[in-house]
Amino acid sequence: MGNCRLNVLTLCRLCADCIFGAKIILFLYCMTKLSVNINKVATLRNARGGNNPDVCRFALDCEAMGGEGITVHPRPDERHIRRADVYALRPLLHTEFNIEGYPSSEFIELVLQVKPAQVTLVPDSPDQLTSNHGWDTIVHHDFLAEVVSVFKEAGIRTSVFVDPDVSMVEYAAKVGADRVELYTEPYAAGYAKDREAAIAPYIAAAKAAKQNGLGLNAGHDLSLENLAYFAGHIPHLDEVSIGHALICDALYLGLGETIRRYKECLVVKR
Repeated sequence: MGNCRLNVLTLCRLCADCIFGAKIILFLYCMTKLSVNINKVATLRNARGGNNPDVCRFALDCEAMGGEGITVHPRPDERHIRRADVYALRPLLHTEFNIEGYPSSEFIELVLQVKPAQVTLVPDSPDQLTSNHGWDTIVHHDFLAEVVSVFKEAGIRTSVFVDPDVSMVEYAAKVGADRVELYTEPYAAGYAKDREAAIAPYIAAAKAAKQNGLGLNAGHDLSLENLAYFAGHIPHLDEVSIGHALICDALYLGLGETIRRYKECLVVKR
């Protein structure tokens, strides 16, 4: 958001009395950031050993081609992103670095050492293939509150991965989180059949996040097919984290064109 604010300040000085300039300023503030999840690139590398594709180079290319953040999920078995990758990426990146994972003692230690812009807490078991549900922030209130306080004391923005349930969002605020990330697989699964019904709980959750002072992220199974509708109907959406679909699209479209298309889906005039 730093570069965006610089642009806004410049526009304010140049277009202080210009209605068109004011519209541009509002437009810029409504843009949602795209954070590229690069786990699948590490999966491809690990399939053959060696360092091809180079995860660090890929991340830097994503930034150069318009990506506004990099997301990684270092799992205990290191089946895609490795701990070494996390350490290697941190000094190279120029955009926001988001590390997601289950807050085990080892994960907490890693995040505190690397100090990314954001940590996203997910309730995955060590052997889970991919994230498939959010936290029950009521049941796990005390645990999450303790973990969140550790990261916030270190100056790391903390997001909690939740289902699109108003009560889960409200209790994420009570544990002290800065943001929630809405788990969007149910939206993606229901989009083709009835997109209005599929998005309804997300709109309610987004409004609850705003009312409780939380920033709002979203991720899981968002794609070129369903992203524009989602971004256009979810208020106050700060960031989306997209990996699998984006990497698949890049195989056919090229990385630069793919990132351009995803960002185009996020341009919402409010």
